[in-house]
Amino acid sequence: MGSEETRERLQHMREKAQELAEAAERTSDPKERQRLQEKSRRLQSRSEQESAMRGGDIYPSQ
Repeated sequence: MGSEETRERLQHMREKAQELAEAAERTSDPKERQRLQEKSRRLQSRSEQESAMRGGDIYPSQ
């Protein structure tokens, strides 16, 4: 995978995480809010780990 494709994929992951966080704020259902927040956190964490690995950091923070 080329570096441009990777950057685009990571950007897409970050955007999706932000969309999920915003959707969580809008919902009135506590269980749905929690589900969306958790999904957003996992996606954000994954994008940060992949970004760190692409940057040469072989020990991404957890």
